[in-house]
Amino acid sequence: MVFLKLAGKYTRKCLQWLDQNTSCALETIEIDLQSQELRPRNHWSDYVLGVAMVLEQSGHVLRGANLLILGDVPIGSGLSSSAALEIASGFALLTTAGIPVDRTELAKLCQRAGNEIVGARVGIMDPFISCFGCSGRALMLDCRTPQYCLLPVSSEAQLVICNTTVKHSLANGEYNSRRAECEEAVRVLSHFLPYVRALRDVTLADLAHYARELRPSVYKRSRHVSSENMRVTEAADALRKNDLPKFVHLMGESHCSLKEDYEVSCAELDLMVELAQKQPGVYGSRMTGGGFGGCTINVVDGQAVDNFQRNIFRDYQRLTGRTPQIFVSTLADGACEVESA
Repeated sequence: MVFLKLAGKYTRKCLQWLDQNTSCALETIEIDLQSQELRPRNHWSDYVLGVAMVLEQSGHVLRGANLLILGDVPIGSGLSSSAALEIASGFALLTTAGIPVDRTELAKLCQRAGNEIVGARVGIMDPFISCFGCSGRALMLDCRTPQYCLLPVSSEAQLVICNTTVKHSLANGEYNSRRAECEEAVRVLSHFLPYVRALRDVTLADLAHYARELRPSVYKRSRHVSSENMRVTEAADALRKNDLPKFVHLMGESHCSLKEDYEVSCAELDLMVELAQKQPGVYGSRMTGGGFGGCTINVVDGQAVDNFQRNIFRDYQRLTGRTPQIFVSTLADGACEVESA
């Protein structure tokens, strides 16, 4: 019988450390992978369950394990906490079972777990970056192949994440709606352009030519995707050339497109971007994640970071009555085994 026990049966010293260093109550979940009644529970543990299930379905024989899960990525903030949990769990389960980790396969299986077990229509990007992130580098991913390249990031810049601490209730339904609208565009345009398999195959000129064939909202969603793909390519080129002004200009265009064409921003995100753009030493700002709340990502001069944090915290709290979370983020490696302290 194969069991996965999450946060269970640990030494008194380990539990004592957790009690002293975390404000969250410990929760214990047991999963029997051989149970005939195994199904999602609409609980955070479904992400671990889903990974374990698809690993076994793909032919990997897992062993029982005790997994201690401790995370500090804000949940529901659009920072891919679910993908981080999936990849870390999958890496641990494979390593415990003595199975070599194929990172590309693991990313694909975690995407599948999200789609099939959890019921979230997630893509490959979040689990992929959790596998292949590299310290001090940005990662550009071709989601179709999936091939990737690592890009240099200017040493002048620091990444600062600002969490609005809001998440509007329409987020999940609207996310699926955006997916459906993009899929509708592909179905319509493929009648005229047989080579179109996804919106990445559609140029802005194509969209302008066939605009009358698309519903207005579908046209806007498509325009965002096509223009965003162009911006990603241009941003990668700007990083290679260390052209920071060009890169952050593209960040601004991206936020406007997310706000006006894809319509996934909200008042709190727009305010956070507006406040950031007024701060000395800020190169660029835009929303990140699925939208309708969550976080902005900001490129800030290293010497201006402290003042940026103070000013944003003060002004956002004053204008909204909400207390933001602000993190200075480093570009780090993906999931890996670490030595115990």
